Amino acid sequence: MDRLSDFLRANVAWLAAGFLLTLASSFGQTFFIAVFAGEIRAAYDLSHGAWGTIYALATAASAAVMVWAGSLTDRFRIRQIGVIVLAGLALTTVAMFFITSVWMLVLTIFLLRLFGQGLMSHCAMVAMARWFVARRGRAVSIAGLGVATGEALLPIGFVALLGVFDWRVLWLLAAATLLAFTPLLWSLLRRERTPQSHAQDSGSAGMDGRMWTRMEAFRSPVMWLMVPALLGPAAWNTAFFFQQVPLAEAKGWAHVTLVALFPLYTATSVAFMLAAGGLVDRFGTARLAGIYLTPLVVGYLLLAGSDSVAIAALGIVLMGMGNGLHVTMMGTFWADAFGTRHLGAIRAMMAAFMVLGTALGPALTGALIDLGFDFPLQSFGIAVYFAGAALLAGISGRKMGAALVVPDPQIAALRK
Repeated sequence: MDRLSDFLRANVAWLAAGFLLTLASSFGQTFFIAVFAGEIRAAYDLSHGAWGTIYALATAASAAVMVWAGSLTDRFRIRQIGVIVLAGLALTTVAMFFITSVWMLVLTIFLLRLFGQGLMSHCAMVAMARWFVARRGRAVSIAGLGVATGEALLPIGFVALLGVFDWRVLWLLAAATLLAFTPLLWSLLRRERTPQSHAQDSGSAGMDGRMWTRMEAFRSPVMWLMVPALLGPAAWNTAFFFQQVPLAEAKGWAHVTLVALFPLYTATSVAFMLAAGGLVDRFGTARLAGIYLTPLVVGYLLLAGSDSVAIAALGIVLMGMGNGLHVTMMGTFWADAFGTRHLGAIRAMMAAFMVLGTALGPALTGALIDLGFDFPLQSFGIAVYFAGAALLAGISGRKMGAALVVPDPQIAALRK
């Protein structure tokens, strides 16, 4: 505990910056935008299907742009690119107040997804992976608490405010919050943790003791074997929350009964996000790759197989456990495998897969519901998906572990 407290005290500014970036990303995340779904559909006369299509297309487009935009973190300091992205997200939330047509809505949702879920989260995780080596897992897990905090506080807060203010005015409140974050972020990052001006001058190596480029990573089986594990939580956990109303109907529960279980997911996700930091630092991502998805397999099986609220609560706890492990694993795995010199470009490609997953999951599950396959039935298939993804991730981890070279004996000792 003393060692952890020393780590926190010595690195409070950089850890706080990572937390602030992921917290700010909340304003472009599905859980925040969905608060205004009813008002948006009413304002632009959209059906559920039309709104879902707009959201999926805008999200997919943001994933495509992420492949290029995310590589900017290899060329500029996080202090610079982070503040620019934060300002861009703030201006986009202002745009939500002024837009008057569907095409403007599509463009604004695209920018919310790009600056928020895409680039803001990307900047935070690249920074943590690049700035920390021996305690990389803990740094990633602490930074990840920002989005968990946003998920816990922002929806309930803004839903309450909807009863008092017009929904468009609340987007101005979001903008004011983001603008207030901007000088704070700049202040926290007055001094870069790495002394070099640019990321490519330093960093930790990956497999074979070298720094991999994005094209080299793209050709590596280590990457492609991990892609199903990367896509799964983004697609299916997003779909779980997106399809909460038809799920409750299929189970015969009141919607509020299901929603009352969501804090269990958030609390468990946060707890295991922090626990995973220590596990990753001790055992390494290569060893954990094949087992960390197991809670999601069991969680979705329990959700599929029982109409008991208590059993569903246990399933949701396991889903939160798997999500917490996943956030920390994905924040560290790519740096361990491919090094940090080109991490921005490499992780941008992975972030694009993840963002695409958040678009595909709700769209696919919605189409299957229309065909008569309710979400509990789909959950059996989702569990099988996660089992297959875990198998492939385990193979990826073994390949990576066999190729790792850890020259620093202190880091090696930490990960025995």
